[in-house]
Amino acid sequence: MTGTATKVWALHLGVLAALLAAQFVLPAYHAGNLARIMVLAVYAMGFNIAFGYTGLLSLGHALFFGAGLYGMGMLVALAGWGAGAALVAGIAAGGAMALAVGLLALRTAGVSFMIVTLMFAQAGYLTILYYTPYTRGEEGIVIDRAARVLLGFDLSQDIIRYFAAFALFAAALLVKLALVRSPFGRVMVAMRENEERSRMLGYDPFRIKLAALVVSGIYAGAAGAAYGLLFGYVGASFASIQYSILPLLYVLLGGAGTVLGPFLGAVLMFYLIDLASGITTAHLLVVGVALLVLVLFAPKGILGALRDRGLKWLP
Repeated sequence: MTGTATKVWALHLGVLAALLAAQFVLPAYHAGNLARIMVLAVYAMGFNIAFGYTGLLSLGHALFFGAGLYGMGMLVALAGWGAGAALVAGIAAGGAMALAVGLLALRTAGVSFMIVTLMFAQAGYLTILYYTPYTRGEEGIVIDRAARVLLGFDLSQDIIRYFAAFALFAAALLVKLALVRSPFGRVMVAMRENEERSRMLGYDPFRIKLAALVVSGIYAGAAGAAYGLLFGYVGASFASIQYSILPLLYVLLGGAGTVLGPFLGAVLMFYLIDLASGITTAHLLVVGVALLVLVLFAPKGILGALRDRGLKWLP
């Protein structure tokens, strides 16, 4: 293992070790927040694979998150499925939805791609509202505590919930780290940097982008299914445009095209909103000012700026 690889793995394993220890030292309130943040960070990781590494700016990721959320929730609430099977189905739903959207949306590019994905997401959101007798619309579905048992563990308990969120986050982080350092990961970056040159080298941009979008959808579906299972609620608001914007904000803040950027962005954005809302009702104004400062002084995000200023090995 080279010196660079040693640094990379040491950093990421160190972050995981710190998160594992956090459960034992943080107050219950912050441990609960961190569990929620880790699940949302998995969602943002998926968005980062599409946007940060492949250059696909999607405004439709709430559709993939919602597919995982409702794919799990409706099977548990309406079909009586167990948590494990419903979780797998939710993950598959996110990937399948990304595949279906990608086959159509990737016929466009740039701003057109962004608009088409937004339209798909809005169609999904309105579908949830239209079929309220099944989805329960804005009211949402409350997952019974008895149904939130996975492999004998009660996910409604705070400690179990934290470690389940940690397990999901750790798996997603390590898989993503391996992915972006693999030959396929290098090709994704090549597509982002110069699609025409990549085509001349023999790579099919449509297939590479579609594969990246499906992986992104699997991450989003996993986060959605896990969120509903861990926190016991499935609602239409999670499929709204707000949840397409959130992962974009997380990634821009932490650093697009970095493995840890989505997690750092999710932590900072979550607590920025939490602290600002305790001071003023105009907390979104505070968030907007913070993002404006970021765009002006660190347009590549925090970790992107650190990589440009010395930490060249940061993936």
